[in-house]
Amino acid sequence: MLETFDIQVNLVVYQGISTNRIAMPTAKESPLGTFLRERRTHLDAAALGFESKRRRTSGLRREEVAQRAHVSTTWYTWLEQGRGGAPSAEALDRIARALMLTEVEREHAHMLALGRPPGTSYQGADSVTPRVQRVLDSLPYSPAMVRTATWDVVAWNTAAATVLTDYGTLELHKRNILKLLFCDPRAKQMQQEWESVSQFVVAAFRADVVRAGASNEVKALVDELCRQSADFEALWRNHDVRHYSDHVKHLRHPILGEIALEHSQFAVDGRADLCLVVYNPVTEEDAIRIRDLVDAKLTTREA
Repeated sequence: MLETFDIQVNLVVYQGISTNRIAMPTAKESPLGTFLRERRTHLDAAALGFESKRRRTSGLRREEVAQRAHVSTTWYTWLEQGRGGAPSAEALDRIARALMLTEVEREHAHMLALGRPPGTSYQGADSVTPRVQRVLDSLPYSPAMVRTATWDVVAWNTAAATVLTDYGTLELHKRNILKLLFCDPRAKQMQQEWESVSQFVVAAFRADVVRAGASNEVKALVDELCRQSADFEALWRNHDVRHYSDHVKHLRHPILGEIALEHSQFAVDGRADLCLVVYNPVTEEDAIRIRDLVDAKLTTREA
């Protein structure tokens, strides 16, 4: 609405009618305006293709930000000056891209302008930082992994490779929890309660995808799973959604036998598209058996 109103104002001026005949927005102190103004002073005009000579201040001019954001200069000027009310989320995202804001800065701009965080945009990942891997490795006897919103496993520890699946032996495109659950007979046989587990996983997966803004990115995966598994296709068509909560996972391990693992998950670095999943043994007996198996694997690897 602000951009439309700005066009109307420009049209009135073009027709030679005094702007005093319409109510002009009144400037007021604006935390958003201050933030945007400060951010544009940090940009390199020459690097972005603008003439860098004869500038009174560093960074981009308002009209250059407006040009990059595909909004009018008058409207953007009013926005920095605190006039005319809040922008739309879509216009604010265009400005964020124009100012090359980081994800944290984009979220801050949305909170200042609209009082709520922006909609999630899926970033994707094929690995984690060394720091996150060290967190996984600090849990020697608790299977732990990091998965994306599309349920691709991108990092894991030795306990996960020993107790769950040795993801390192799989091709990249096969390191997906749903592909293993629905298309790998060995993974299916490990589930003591496969029917309830599969229902829950598909419903939680659907919720995760939407929450992370990854609906477009997951289409190919869903199509592939529907072709390869009638069970997945039937569950996907139910359109069930569930929230992941702490629960106990019961497995039928080929070496350990029946074991029970408490499931917990945590956001990684505040990203909705990355999730740290940790499985802790429920009983002391299970913990000892997992420890012995992990240690035996490490000993074999070192020999």
